[in-house]
Amino acid sequence: MEFGQLPQVDAASVPSDALVLDVREDDEWAAGRAEGALHIPMSEFVGRLGELTERAGEGERVYVVCRVGGRSAQVTQYLRQQGVDAVNVDGGMLAWEAAGRPLTADAESAYVL
Repeated sequence: MEFGQLPQVDAASVPSDALVLDVREDDEWAAGRAEGALHIPMSEFVGRLGELTERAGEGERVYVVCRVGGRSAQVTQYLRQQGVDAVNVDGGMLAWEAAGRPLTADAESAYVL
């Protein structure tokens, strides 16, 4: 899949009030995520697309994130094909954490980012 034309943004540049879509699996999500992010695992994404369209305002930009950026790039490309203003968060949650962005996690999670 070609991502050359795919819009990307650095994790440090994502607005604090942005709609962040996290497409990681449940164990990754539990380990640490952006506060207020919408969680729809990539493996369930097409069937749950309505959850995103209900949450996103008309023309609202969606910032798509996974662990390092590969899965989110695929979902970003799909969303753009559906007419959604989506951008891939370059470097994923690893870059998010490295940029010092706030994270929240489930207390019982033993998984590490």
